[in-house]
Amino acid sequence: MAFLSLLLWAVFVFIAKAVDPEITNWVGLALFYSSLFLALSGSLAVLGFFVRSLFSKKNLKINLVKTSFRQSFLFSFLLISILFMLAENLFSWLNVIIIILILSILEYIFMSEK
Repeated sequence: MAFLSLLLWAVFVFIAKAVDPEITNWVGLALFYSSLFLALSGSLAVLGFFVRSLFSKKNLKINLVKTSFRQSFLFSFLLISILFMLAENLFSWLNVIIIILILSILEYIFMSEK
């Protein structure tokens, strides 16, 4: 997992250097945001797994990995959404609160399905 996260960060750095946000089309911006999303998700999943494995000795490792990936995807989506809203001048705290509420409901649904 850690190696793939490093590889995804290398891909993100390459795309960030190759894409000029002033003149690129939607494909360049989609590559930028998707590579950042994947790199953040991978890094946060690795970090979340290590923190969970330190404090939770009873759970199976596969359950820790699933929880870490799920929460890293949701948190990365929140961060990418905020960055996108800032780039498009759509940012407001109301939008952020709405996204947080939606993601919290999703997390509650995922947690209650056990």
